[in-house]
Amino acid sequence: MTQKSSLFKGQPKKKAIPPNRHGKPCQTRKGKRAVKPSKVTKEMDVDREVSKFINYCNEVKAATAANKEGGQLSIVKTPPGSANVSKKETANAAKK
Repeated sequence: MTQKSSLFKGQPKKKAIPPNRHGKPCQTRKGKRAVKPSKVTKEMDVDREVSKFINYCNEVKAATAANKEGGQLSIVKTPPGSANVSKKETANAAKK
């Protein structure tokens, strides 16, 4: 009778390194991958519009509450051309 692999709980299996890497380092994957759905339905579009509206209302409420307390908080819309700016560029701009 062969021994089952579940008996050896303390010994993890080691992954075999493929022979065709030729000294290249391992690629580390960082963070979660945002996978877009293959099919976008009308319900998903409606939900997205509803969530945008709710977020906008919450921002307006926060801005009005801050203005009542004497602060200056206003809602700023991003310019249409800056939607394609990467996070790295914005982080570098924030450091300067």
